Amino acid sequence: MLTDFVKSIPPEKETMKAELAVEREKLANASMKIKVAKLPVMVIFEGWGSAGKGSVIASVIKNIDPRFFEVATTNAEPTEEEKRKPFLYRYFIEIPEAGKFKFFDTCWMQEVTDGVIDGTLSDKDYERRINSINTTERQLTDNGYLVMKFFFNISKKEQARRLGALLASKNTSWRVDEDDLWENKHYKECQKVYDKYLNDTNRSISPWYIIDAKDKKWAELQVLRFLNQGIDTALKNHSLAVPILQNTFPLKQMPLLKDVALDKTISDDEYKLQLKLLQAKLHELHYKLYRKKIPVIIAYEGWDAAGKGGNIKRIAGALDPRGYVVHPIASPEPHEKARHYLWRFWNRLPKTGHIAIYDRTWYGRVMVERLEGFCSENDWQRAYNEINEFEKELADWGAVVIKFWVHIDNQTQLERFTDRQNTPEKQWKITDEDWRNREKWDLYEGAINEMIQKTSTTYAPWHILESVDKKYARIKALKIVIDAIEKACK
Repeated sequence: MLTDFVKSIPPEKETMKAELAVEREKLANASMKIKVAKLPVMVIFEGWGSAGKGSVIASVIKNIDPRFFEVATTNAEPTEEEKRKPFLYRYFIEIPEAGKFKFFDTCWMQEVTDGVIDGTLSDKDYERRINSINTTERQLTDNGYLVMKFFFNISKKEQARRLGALLASKNTSWRVDEDDLWENKHYKECQKVYDKYLNDTNRSISPWYIIDAKDKKWAELQVLRFLNQGIDTALKNHSLAVPILQNTFPLKQMPLLKDVALDKTISDDEYKLQLKLLQAKLHELHYKLYRKKIPVIIAYEGWDAAGKGGNIKRIAGALDPRGYVVHPIASPEPHEKARHYLWRFWNRLPKTGHIAIYDRTWYGRVMVERLEGFCSENDWQRAYNEINEFEKELADWGAVVIKFWVHIDNQTQLERFTDRQNTPEKQWKITDEDWRNREKWDLYEGAINEMIQKTSTTYAPWHILESVDKKYARIKALKIVIDAIEKACK
């Protein structure tokens, strides 16, 4: 894209001034339409060092109400804390809210291309990251985001001139670092890497726009033209349904809930013995996975009153409290609801060597949100593949992903609800919503079966915990967690 880039001819000075005024006004008006339409806009600026990204961002944002935009600057080198999270973590948590702009002064491109140039990123890791980026950009656009990507292009000679001018003044010399000088000296080598990245991530849903950045006003006008065109198209297409992708992930065959035998039990004596032994074993394994820097994600879903809380308590009771966290997941807060539904889970991912336990999860998208009408049919149908992609990202990062469905029958739930209702110290556990959900048991069972069948992948399979006997389910969960961690620590 860079090697065959053909520069367009900029307009004359007066024409440029008039067109800038028109495009700036368009953006000002469009920003209010974005707010009303709740369209999130992610604008990514990449390019050569000293190409003028920062100054153009500063000019563009002057046309937008400051309440409705943010500017994010991402360092090429992640912090030590960020290195203990998935590659995409520090970028995904920065995505904008609905109705707002987020301008990125460099995003995920620089970390990838720097890794290629300095030789720290293998070909395999490069391909994996390219796939992650393309998948993420597609997920964002599928979920209503507008993703605009600009690369500021200047020649080697122009870059050298700008770097020299900056270095000539003690007030601006700090803006030039060794990386900028190295980039200019090895311009052709860098151009080849940048060109490959741009081609590999150039997709119709989030194309690259190459900006001739030799002149600041001309660069601004190009950005405004493309940005306004993108906004106009996005506003027109904002409510359109998105094609459902075919699942390409390997699935593990699972039984239907009705075929799961719920008569499994364990004696009190055996339970006490097994609990003590298994918790001691898990306790030791926790230190081992910390030493090996393996992250563990344990996801709990299940029927109301099935015993998720007690099950989680027995897992957590075996762990060093400094190395795990339990996330109780309720209805999304307004700032969470205003972003991609997976955003709040990206924010809750563990560090390497730590364990995150989720009491309810991202699967709410294909259960509660589906059945209660909190998202469109197109949204929840897409979600199966999006969730498989999310969990694949976690597995590729090195995480152990364990998913439990805590299962009981309708009659057992009724008995437990009644007990809660009639026992004063347990009444806080039962709500009118719980009773209402019981009326939709068959609908939920159908949705759960579909969820398990479509998302029980070989890298993140579902495990059904037969929980009519809660003690049996706790022991089974401990054994599954121990087995998964042992395999990962080999």
